[in-house]
Amino acid sequence: MGQGSSGLRRLVQEIAKFGAVGALGTVVNFGVSNLLWHLTTLQAVRANVIATVVAIGVNYLGFRYFTYRDRDKGARTKELTLFLAFSLVGLVIENGVLYAAIYGFGWDSSLQRNIFKVVGIGLGTLFRFWSYRTWVFKALPVADAEALLEVEAMKRSLSPTAEQHAG
Repeated sequence: MGQGSSGLRRLVQEIAKFGAVGALGTVVNFGVSNLLWHLTTLQAVRANVIATVVAIGVNYLGFRYFTYRDRDKGARTKELTLFLAFSLVGLVIENGVLYAAIYGFGWDSSLQRNIFKVVGIGLGTLFRFWSYRTWVFKALPVADAEALLEVEAMKRSLSPTAEQHAG
């Protein structure tokens, strides 16, 4: 049971970190899209594609250096290629929902755009979470992960603590 509960704990932590990075990306995405919608004459979906691309850049940095910083870093070119490919699918999901709302149903007010942007981001996020953790930021094999934890523990034990400096 101990093994299973630690696996569940790691998954919950991963979801929380993914959510934190995703929240930042979402703020960037909404900010850029709303700025473009209100300050330019770009078509709504085109402006939203630009906003999504900016958010993808922010998200990659957050995922690589925060959420999945402990994952395999051996093949960065492959990782980035897969990240961009899966992000492109997420972009199509998100913007497909917005496109259908605007051009299929005529729902094009600022409020309606933002509502369907939320729906599109939600559906895209489900896909992205699955694809990123499965294909892009692969977990290290258990033996490698345990060795990494041992090295980090050794580093902590060798570094002076605040108590040693106080005495």
